[in-house]
Amino acid sequence: MRVRRYSGSARINHWIVAISFVLLLLSGLSLFHPSLFWLAGLFGGGTTVRWLHPWIGVVLVVGFIGLFLRFFTQNLPERTDWVWLARIRHVLKGDDEYLPEVGKYNAGQKFVFWSQSILVVVLFVTGLGLWAPGLAYVEGLFGFKATIDQLRMAALIHAGAAVLAITIWIVHVYAAIWVRGTISAMTRGFVTGGWGWRHHRKWLRKEVGHDERSRVTPAE
Repeated sequence: MRVRRYSGSARINHWIVAISFVLLLLSGLSLFHPSLFWLAGLFGGGTTVRWLHPWIGVVLVVGFIGLFLRFFTQNLPERTDWVWLARIRHVLKGDDEYLPEVGKYNAGQKFVFWSQSILVVVLFVTGLGLWAPGLAYVEGLFGFKATIDQLRMAALIHAGAAVLAITIWIVHVYAAIWVRGTISAMTRGFVTGGWGWRHHRKWLRKEVGHDERSRVTPAE
C-alpha cells in the first residue's frame, strides 16, 4: 500500500529551499575565510559570489515562508513529543515498539522545523544589515546607517547562526538517509504503508481512515 505524504507543490517548495540552502552554504563559506575562497570559483569568482549570495538568500526566505505556512500547524508541540524525547535511546536503537504513536512529524523533526525557522529569521535580519551598505534603498527601510561596530556584530551573529543552521541541516539529511524510505517521500511524494505504520502511525490512521482501535498492520 502506498500513501501520499507530500503533494507535488510541497515537494517543489522543499527542493527550492534545499537547493538555495546548499548554494548559500557554498557561497557563504567562500566568503567566511580566505582558505575557503576557492569555492567562489563555483559561482564565477569573488565579485559574482558577493553579488549572488544575498539574492539566493532572498529566494530561500521566500521559499521558506511557503514551507512555514504549509507545515507549521503540523509541527505544533504535543504531549506525546515529550514522551518521544524521553525515549530517545529507543529512537537511536530503532526500537519503535517503545515509542508513542506520532502524527506527521515526530519531536526531532519538529525541532528541526522550529530551530531552522528561527535561524532563517536571524540570518535574514543580520544578512540584510550586512547587505544594506551596498543598497541605499535597503538602508532606507530602517531610516539609519549601521555603524562599523553594529556591522561587525551582525557579521558575528550571522556566522554563528549559519554554523548552527548547517549543523542542523546535516542532522536532517543524515536522519533522512538513516530512516529507510524517507527520501522517497520528498522525491516521489509517497511512502509505503509499512513505513507510515512504523514511524508515523497516528498520521497513517488519519490518512487511510483507520479507527483508533484498529490493530491491522498495513502491508509493506
